[in-house]
Amino acid sequence: MSIADLRQQYERNALLESQLAPDPISQFSNWFEEARQGEILEPNAMIVSTVSAKGKPSSRTVLLKGFDQKGLVFFTSYDSSKGKDLSANPNISALFCWLPLQRQVHINGHVVKLSEQASTEYFNSRPEGSRIGAWASIQSQPITREELEAREQHFKEKFSSHIPKPPYWGGYLIVPETIEFWQGRPSRLHDRIKYNKDNNGNWTFTRLSP
Repeated sequence: MSIADLRQQYERNALLESQLAPDPISQFSNWFEEARQGEILEPNAMIVSTVSAKGKPSSRTVLLKGFDQKGLVFFTSYDSSKGKDLSANPNISALFCWLPLQRQVHINGHVVKLSEQASTEYFNSRPEGSRIGAWASIQSQPITREELEAREQHFKEKFSSHIPKPPYWGGYLIVPETIEFWQGRPSRLHDRIKYNKDNNGNWTFTRLSP
């Protein structure tokens, strides 16, 4: 079988206007809970795409760490490739792909940095290994495995009692401007509902052709 012959039938569910929540965050919350209950590995994994100052796009997977009506939160090194991209261009795209449910959620918007207090509070809640890892990793920079492990050991010895948050590490809030919900349907006639925010902060939705 060639790659061109790989196909799936999409017939698990439908997405009708009558089923929609009035705002996309509530709709996202409903779908996210179904993804959690559906035994999907890492339901909070999202692909975030950024664009550099030179106009070069880049995508990678990060973990969603919270959301509310203001937006969606993730954490990273501000010195990473995505951190540098977002410093030059705060626009961002995020994609959740829940294949077992035959669903996707696509979010476009911009980021704002979380407060130092909010970033510190989350950092202190992380497992010890993750906190050490934030110091050991010079994210996105070339390094050997031996150098990485040596840095890990160094910071384990340096921070034997309290591991502070690195000054270059923190959170971003993705402020959504559009949110699209995609539900696979038979014959590739998929359901696509896109919410748009107007200048007054109100949401409206439109069905898109698949």
